[in-house]
Amino acid sequence: MSNPFFLNKGPVSLFKIIELLNISNVKKNDFNFHDIKDLQSANKDSITFFHSKKYIEVAKSTKASFCLTSDLLKNFLPNTCKPIIVTNILNSVARITEEFYPNSLEDEFDNKVLSIESTDYNNVIHGKNVLLGKNVKIGTNCFIGHNTIIEKNVHIGDNCKIGSNTIIRNSIIRNNVSILDNCTIGKKGFGFFPNKKKNLRYPHIGIVIINEDCEIGCGATIDRGSMSNTEIGKNTFLDNQIHIAHNVKIGKNVIIAGQVG
Repeated sequence: MSNPFFLNKGPVSLFKIIELLNISNVKKNDFNFHDIKDLQSANKDSITFFHSKKYIEVAKSTKASFCLTSDLLKNFLPNTCKPIIVTNILNSVARITEEFYPNSLEDEFDNKVLSIESTDYNNVIHGKNVLLGKNVKIGTNCFIGHNTIIEKNVHIGDNCKIGSNTIIRNSIIRNNVSILDNCTIGKKGFGFFPNKKKNLRYPHIGIVIINEDCEIGCGATIDRGSMSNTEIGKNTFLDNQIHIAHNVKIGKNVIIAGQVG
C-alpha cells in the first residue's frame, strides 16, 4: 500500500513486539521490521497478520518473515514465514500499527489551516472562508466553494471542482473530479474492537484515492482506509448521501444511486 501521508516511525524490533504483546512463544532471535502490511503486500522486512480462513490462499504465498496469527491458522503459512501466536490477532495488529504510525489514531480538526489568500494558491477561483492545511497541492483550473476546508495531506489534480461546506484530508484526488457540497472525505472509518470497559480504536493508515473523471454527490462521506486505501475507480459517479466505508475498492465506470452505504 502506498502510504504518502503517515510517517512510519520504524524499524520496530521483534523484541519490542514481544514486549508490547506480552508473548513468550517466539524464539528470542531479534529482527527489525520496517513496516506492518497485509499478507499480499508484505515483504521480508515487514510483519503481517493472518486472522481468517478466507485469506488462506494469500497466506500460502506471503513474502513476510513473521506473521501474527493463531494456532488454528499457522500451518497455512509458508516455511519462510514464522508464526507469532497471539490470543487476539486484530487487537495485536492495532497495537503494533500504532507503534509504527503513532499519529494515525488522531483525527481532530486541523488547527494549522490558513486562509487560502495567505497561501500560494490564492489565484485558485474560490468562495469565501476557504481554508488550506499543510501539504496541500492543487492543480490548475480548479474551483473551490464557500466554507470548504482542505485539511492537511491532500493532493488535488487539474480541472477539479470542490463544492461548498466540504472537508477533505488524507486524500489524493486526480484530474477532472467534481466533489459537490457538504462532503466529508478522508476521515477515519468506523473501525474499532468492541469492549464493555472501553472500545479500542484501531489505526487508519490508509488514504482515499479518487481517480480521474469521477463525480461525488452532495453529502457523501468517504472514509480513508485502515490497512489499505479506499479507492474510487476512474469515471465513477456517486449520487447524493452515499457512504463509502474504509478499505472499500470501487472499480471504474460505476454508478451508485443515492443513500447507498
